[in-house]
Amino acid sequence: MTSQFLTVALEAAKNAEKIITSYYTGNTLKVELKADETPVTRADTEAEKAIRETITQAFPDHGFLGEEYGTQEGTSPYMWIIDPIDATKNYIRKIPIFGTQIALMKDDELILGVSNAPLLNELLYAEVGNGAFLNGEPINVSDVSEPTDAMVCHGGLKWFVEKGTFPGIYNLINDAARTRGFGDFYMYHLVASARVDAVIEAAISVWDIAAITVVVREAGGTVTDIQGQAITKDTASLVATNRILHNTILDYFNDEQ
Repeated sequence: MTSQFLTVALEAAKNAEKIITSYYTGNTLKVELKADETPVTRADTEAEKAIRETITQAFPDHGFLGEEYGTQEGTSPYMWIIDPIDATKNYIRKIPIFGTQIALMKDDELILGVSNAPLLNELLYAEVGNGAFLNGEPINVSDVSEPTDAMVCHGGLKWFVEKGTFPGIYNLINDAARTRGFGDFYMYHLVASARVDAVIEAAISVWDIAAITVVVREAGGTVTDIQGQAITKDTASLVATNRILHNTILDYFNDEQ
């Protein structure tokens, strides 16, 4: 049974989709640089605004943490975590691998996630205790048990170098059956639906991974940071697997390797 939280989150994602796809197919996209030198477009800001407005109409006491508009404290234990366009650089360059991320956290616990990739026709969503779904159909992670049989995805390799974890990803790449750097949210779509067996990123922000963390977990997988710690609003790295491989993958980033 779909909760009101999920109903509203899906509505918010669809409202954002109208804005995002409209700008994507048009020729009026203006790109600016934020203080951290990452790009932002009117599609990003308008989509996040639409998401916040949709949710606020239903839950006026809830708080927000968004990539474009920062933190807005609420008066309830609930906080929505939003990335209106994950993979903005893809979006700008007309690469169709981009998506909207909407998560709900209660008292620092992630309880809901929606990840919508409109040009890929993939809408993933999950609530704690209710399983994970892709376009309305239940999904589950794979049962691959050895890195030598696994397909592994990774984030940008330069971040592993900067964070001092390159030896781990180098050894894992050598051992894995197949590796790809799809980047951004899409890797987690793949692991949640058994098309990939593990994902590793050395540098992330919570709005990048909050929604998909819930989806992967509800699909039967495990998600932690690269040290094996629980996901929080301050998490800065990520390992998501089919659960079976998780400890083995983490071992690549320990001193024992």
